[in-house]
Order: sequence, then structure tokens, then C-alpha cells
Amino acid sequence: MSLNIENLTKKFGKTKAVNQLNLNIEKGQMFGMLGANGAGKTTTFRMILSLLEPTSGCITWSNEKINYKTSQLIGYLPEERGLYPKLKVAEQLVYLGRLRGMEKKDILTEMHEWLERFKVPENANKLIEELSKGNQQKIQFIASVIHRPELLILDEPFSGLDPVNVELLKEAVLDLNKSGTTIVFSSHRMEHVEELCEQLCILHHGTPVVEGRLRDVKKSFGKMNVVIRADFPLDFLDQFAGVLKVKHTKEGAVVQIANEDTAHQLFQVLATKGFVRKFEIEDPSLHDIFLEKVGAHYE
Repeated sequence: MSLNIENLTKKFGKTKAVNQLNLNIEKGQMFGMLGANGAGKTTTFRMILSLLEPTSGCITWSNEKINYKTSQLIGYLPEERGLYPKLKVAEQLVYLGRLRGMEKKDILTEMHEWLERFKVPENANKLIEELSKGNQQKIQFIASVIHRPELLILDEPFSGLDPVNVELLKEAVLDLNKSGTTIVFSSHRMEHVEELCEQLCILHHGTPVVEGRLRDVKKSFGKMNVVIRADFPLDFLDQFAGVLKVKHTKEGAVVQIANEDTAHQLFQVLATKGFVRKFEIEDPSLHDIFLEKVGAHYE
């Protein structure tokens, strides 16, 4: 059982929003899709949901084409939230749950469990428009999972949430994934993708430029970072052979290097200059990889 995307292309006039995308997302995976604004993430999601017809290519879930008959197997949290402001929360969720083929009593049971989990049980009888933006987003999330979908698509699920609510939502996403739900999500926050995903794809102008296991993507990047804290000036790092990039901080510097030999030479030189409080080699961050593959014009 998997989400299979083969040679997926979508054109709007002469513009290719998605170009020859190939992905296979296995059941139970947590898959991150990254890209700058306009990279094709939301267009891809809408084609998966059959809200948009591909120009060419094929999308299947468990070897079946996704259509109205299989829509109850999928949950979707859109980037543009779409709740009815004049409806009460319970009315909204009952309506959407019934569209997914659920019985009212089952919807209410699930609703109360989720509201308790998100620490807002008092919101059941409030109008959507009476809720804060963060609490509206919680209701939108509940609406996307109340029918216990096999495949869950989350488009920027953490945007606009304060840190406490981000953690609440992340825990919910992780628990759903542990229970077997396949999750595909996009996020502008690289640390969320690094924390949650084993597999990822980076889109640039509709074309995949990076795809695979996060661990392998980092390994193939061929560069690493060194975090340095020292009791002396580090200006000499800007001209040090083998150093590719330097970011000076209040405490020291973060240096991007090409290989471990450079790290060894760097440590030897630092040791002759004074007391080194910290010298730590780190894997490249997803942020570093994204900027190199997509460019610095990330919004």
C-alpha cells in the first residue's frame, strides 16, 4: 500500500507548475515536501486529491486512482483555511464528518476526544468566528482527521501557531503516524521537516531537485558544519583554506567545510591561538541544503 506518483506534470498555459514528478511514498511514512512559494507543492497536493487534473502522469493510492469513491480514505488540511465562520464547531465537524460517510454519534465521540486533547473542550458550541486564529486551525486539523484517514495531506500545518500549539499539533501528527497513517506535509520551517520526516522532496519551479531519505540527502551533500566557541577573535576563518562559508556569531562562529581533513587542520590552528571552548562537527542542516539547491531567494 503506497502513494505512487509517476511522471506527474501540470501546466497552466505555458507555465509548468509541476514537471515530471516521480515519488513513491510507502504506507506509514512521514514525507516532507519543501519548496519556495510557487514551487508546485500545493498544486501537487491538489492533483493527489483529484481537485486538479494532471496534464500528464498518474497518481494512485494502493494501486487505485484517487476519486470520489476513495476520498474517504484521505484527509486534507489546506494552507488556506476554509471553515464556515457562522457555524458552531460541533455543527461544522458533524457536517464534514457526514460528508466522509461517518455516523453522527461517531463524529461527536471523535470530536470530543480531539477537543480534549487540544485543551479546548469548551469550544464545541462556539461559532468558528469567535475562535482565535490558532484555535480555528485546531478545528481545521480535527476536520481533516476525524474520519481516521489512511493518507493525510497537511499543507503548512504549523503556520500561524504559537510554540505551545505547534508542539500540540506535532505530537498529534506523530501519534497518527505511529498508528499507521501515511502523512505528507509541506512546511516553510526546515526544523520541522528535519524533526519529523525520514523522507523528503525539494521542489524548485515544479521540478524535484532533491529526493530521498533525509540521512542520505545530508550524506550526499558533501559538506559539514563546525561550531566554534573561543576566547579570541576568529576573523582569520574567512581566509582559511578549505573553509567554504563562515557565519560569525556573538559567541564564535559556524563554519562550513568540505571535508574532515579541513576540520583537523582547523582544530590544530585554533589550539595554537588560545582557549577553545567548543569545537563540534555537525551534519549539514536542511536549511543549508535547501539554500544551495534552490537559492537564497527563499520566502
